[in-house]
Amino acid sequence: METVTIDPITRLEGHGKISIFLNDKGDVENAYLQIPELRGFERFAQGRRAEDMPQITSRICGVCPVAHHFASTKALDAAFNVDPPSAAKKLRELMYMGYFIYDHTLHFYYLGGPDFVVGPDAPPAKRNIIGVIEKAGVEIGKEVIKHRAYGQKITAILGGKATHPVCGLPGGVSKGLNKDEVKEIEKMVDSCIEFAKFSLKLFDEIVLQNKKYVDLILSDPYQLATYNMGLVDKNNKVNFYDGQIRVTDQKGEEFVKFDVRDYYKYIAEHVEEWTYIKFPYLKAIGWKGFKDGKDSGIYRVGPLGRLNAAEGMATPLADKEYNRFYETLGGKPVNSTLAFHWARLIELLYATERAKELIKDPEITSQKIRNPVGEPGEGMGVTEAARGTLIHHYKLTKDGLIDKANLIVATTNNAGAINMSIREAAKGVISRGNVSNATLNMVEMAFRAYDPCFACATHTLPGGMPLEVNIYDHERKLYKTLRQNL
Repeated sequence: METVTIDPITRLEGHGKISIFLNDKGDVENAYLQIPELRGFERFAQGRRAEDMPQITSRICGVCPVAHHFASTKALDAAFNVDPPSAAKKLRELMYMGYFIYDHTLHFYYLGGPDFVVGPDAPPAKRNIIGVIEKAGVEIGKEVIKHRAYGQKITAILGGKATHPVCGLPGGVSKGLNKDEVKEIEKMVDSCIEFAKFSLKLFDEIVLQNKKYVDLILSDPYQLATYNMGLVDKNNKVNFYDGQIRVTDQKGEEFVKFDVRDYYKYIAEHVEEWTYIKFPYLKAIGWKGFKDGKDSGIYRVGPLGRLNAAEGMATPLADKEYNRFYETLGGKPVNSTLAFHWARLIELLYATERAKELIKDPEITSQKIRNPVGEPGEGMGVTEAARGTLIHHYKLTKDGLIDKANLIVATTNNAGAINMSIREAAKGVISRGNVSNATLNMVEMAFRAYDPCFACATHTLPGGMPLEVNIYDHERKLYKTLRQNL
């Protein structure tokens, strides 16, 4: 049996490799995504002061620090039994919209979009932001850079820093907005709305009006019929910051809806020996291996998962695009992995519209932005990271220190689906040993659509981590090998 390895895989956050196993006929027998890196945040959070967690966990990742910051802050709200003032919640959500603006812009134009804008079979040196600029034009490149910077500027104004915010506190936030800052943010948001419209128009012209690309999106190698999960508001519309966790089945019907404090009743995690990443699944279905369908507990999160799990978008322009999305791709739910990219742009439009609603809210300049905390206990917090549902769960000591911490992050939630997606893509594009740079990139496209963040996703509690350490002497000769759980 021959093995084809893609190492490292490209245009993602973190490190990983794909191993594709070919049988004697040169066809794909199986494929695996392996994550060789480890992050031990749950373990070394123990004993830390609880109020430090929003800053500590934001360092898990430089791409989605805002998501960790506020999932952590919301877990502390619950752990200290405090409900933040209305103005504080709106300030948090406004900052969250800034995060979505810069993150979704980054992924479409820098990471995922080049496969469509430049082409999946273009030379590797061209499948990047430089290639996008060459194809779309320098002026468009400038707009991309400008509006990603706007998202980070909004985050910096509200959070204190563009990348690792410091504003989240149990019971509220540390800083409000003044009228000058409101005017500055509103101007940026107005521009971002037009940029989101433009991005959807660009996607329509380059992808949706190209039959070859539409056929690729709808092709069998990129289909996966799983459950879908995402946060929804009281009307079952997509919400990034707050709400209940809703799961829908392969027919788009509600399977379950629950509050984050009950997540452990519905979600469990499976471990495989060949990777550091865990594989969450629905407890009611159980772990049935890497397969899709109604009898598999694997689900998907992120832009496509959120749209499938909801009944619409909560802002008018995005909701119109939501309906067009399903009309164009054959109805709900959409199971195409490559449809994540279109769903991501619909969410970009929603984030800009929601930001406009929040910045125009009279309460946004209120200085009542924090309530006093209660006694320490246990709390869970949930947000929608750009790449999917994110849960933080803390148990505190009576002195307000972290006793135990558990994080289920977006890419972990998607891990089972990502493995199946690369396997099916590999089976669809590789046959009789015909392997080329273009076909391998089409395999990578299957995981890249999820916008994976492996630095976030690789967490394990002590005792469960398979590890091998090789110790070499000064002459670089192997001195000793230490193994754990192998």
